[in-house]
Amino acid sequence: MTTGPGRPRLTSQRRPGQTTPEEILDAAGELFTTKGFAATSTRQIAEMVGIRQASLYHHFPNKEEILVALLEETVSPALAAAGRLADAAAPATVRLHALATYDVTQLTATTWNLGALYLLPELLTDRFEPFRAQRTLLRRHYRQLADQALTEITDDSGDTSPALTDLPFRIVESAIATRADIERGLLPGPENEGAAGLLADACLRALGWTKPMDEIRAKSRALLAETAGGTPLRL
Repeated sequence: MTTGPGRPRLTSQRRPGQTTPEEILDAAGELFTTKGFAATSTRQIAEMVGIRQASLYHHFPNKEEILVALLEETVSPALAAAGRLADAAAPATVRLHALATYDVTQLTATTWNLGALYLLPELLTDRFEPFRAQRTLLRRHYRQLADQALTEITDDSGDTSPALTDLPFRIVESAIATRADIERGLLPGPENEGAAGLLADACLRALGWTKPMDEIRAKSRALLAETAGGTPLRL
């Protein structure tokens, strides 16, 4: 992605964003999630931004690179949060709840439901291997925290089922489908009202947590504030 000035604009600013690449990503995010990736052209994206198609290529060489940048937005913040939480001095149950809270918040607070792009067949190609590797690493963080949380919940350090330790990651990503149903009018909204806390609670419940959640929620919020690392947490 190039952040240089490019050619002069055709019109005044039409899309939110402090830079032209940000405006391009916003327009592409809308088109990819509402029209479909294959059905969207770079010309259509440029027209929504109010720039020439050639100017778009100054910032992104092709449509695939725009998708790469959008996908990066969905996983990098959660991966950074997972890294900070991995070393935090808190029980694994609290750290898992905090990561889930943060991750669901990011997935539901964006303007467009970018997580819905995860199912695109194009993501199976070599160009998107870095994104797949990032998502796999995030999933591994969830599994490690789930395994540690299970030991705290059950007081059992024996081997646990991979299917069980994978549940928190799957529960968190269910926010993507829920948001899509809300946007189609199939479920009441808004999609992010209480979703982060409810799904974070569900991650622990799935592992066998039966106690009240109030204390876990309070410690989770405090931990997120402590481990922000200079990055604003949109909670």
